[in-house]
Amino acid sequence: MVSAFIMIKTAAGKSEELLAAVRDAEGITEAHIVAGQYDIIAEATGTEVYDIMQSVAGHVRDLNGVADTRTYICLE
Repeated sequence: MVSAFIMIKTAAGKSEELLAAVRDAEGITEAHIVAGQYDIIAEATGTEVYDIMQSVAGHVRDLNGVADTRTYICLE
């Protein structure tokens, strides 16, 4: 099992609206609104890195109001 954290920057005023959609995305185990450079941090799991990069990160990136994402794969 592979885990990753996805940092999500949203369009102005879209964080609360997007939080539920991010939480419902395939492979997302947790998501929270945060203060800082990014607006939402989500934790994702998949069988392989490919699952996270294609399914999870792709689904999140395609949500209306998502301006940018960064995905960090956990090494431990």
